[in-house]
Amino acid sequence: MLPDKPFKLGTTSFIFPDHIIPNVKKLGRAFDEIELLVFESQPAEALPSKDDVKELLTLSRELDLTYNIHLPVDISLTHEFLAKRQKARDSLLKVIDLFVPLNPTTHTLHLELPLNIKTNIKMGKKNQKKLKIWEENTRKSLGEFVSELSDPGIISIETLDVPFVYLETLVEDFKLSVCIDAGHQIKYGYNLLEIYEKHNNITPVMHLHGVDFSDGNIKDHTSLDKLPEKYLNQIQIILEKFAGVVSLEVFNFENLNRSLAVLSKMFNNIAPAILKK
Repeated sequence: MLPDKPFKLGTTSFIFPDHIIPNVKKLGRAFDEIELLVFESQPAEALPSKDDVKELLTLSRELDLTYNIHLPVDISLTHEFLAKRQKARDSLLKVIDLFVPLNPTTHTLHLELPLNIKTNIKMGKKNQKKLKIWEENTRKSLGEFVSELSDPGIISIETLDVPFVYLETLVEDFKLSVCIDAGHQIKYGYNLLEIYEKHNNITPVMHLHGVDFSDGNIKDHTSLDKLPEKYLNQIQIILEKFAGVVSLEVFNFENLNRSLAVLSKMFNNIAPAILKK
């Protein structure tokens, strides 16, 4: 007999090609939590309005639903230019303040490394001078950012396309949380089980999506049935004990339903085709 899932199940606010609120209305009864995608900070109209947030709060009560926020990715606290980092800080704080009424589970943040440093890392090289400058700039910006927060732990740093070891000290020093993106770990060849064991106690949310290795152009954020069996086994090991939020981070109806079908083979209380258009 299959076990019941110990985690809260979520997905993104862009499964249907529409705005956030229509997606929440269609998805809310089938999920425990919705990942509100706020990828753009500009123009101002890209952000939900205060009235939108009020409606989202009403929907959360009606649908017994919680939210987490994916913070904008068009700005960066790690940018090489100070003015850009300061703008990012102010914009991120504005977004966090906007969603305060929703009491989100967490706010997911990207801390990117510059392309030249990432390229060197992938080639097995380290430019210590550039890394030191990046870390100093990031540390200063993060400090100014989290000093404005009542609880730095509401920020979850996402695992991206570089080894997470480059971010672990920042997470620890600023008492941040972690968002383990399982798909990213798999796509870039990092040890998913290892990072889970190391950080699960400060991981409120996991991003889960498939990775298609079928040709030379590896694609992520696709359906879970694209994953090789060995990775599905790793995911099942993790999900059988993870008690946080698992967000199916896909962006269309087909990939979501195919992913749900995979999870339904692991857990008794997940329907294989839970949604209809």
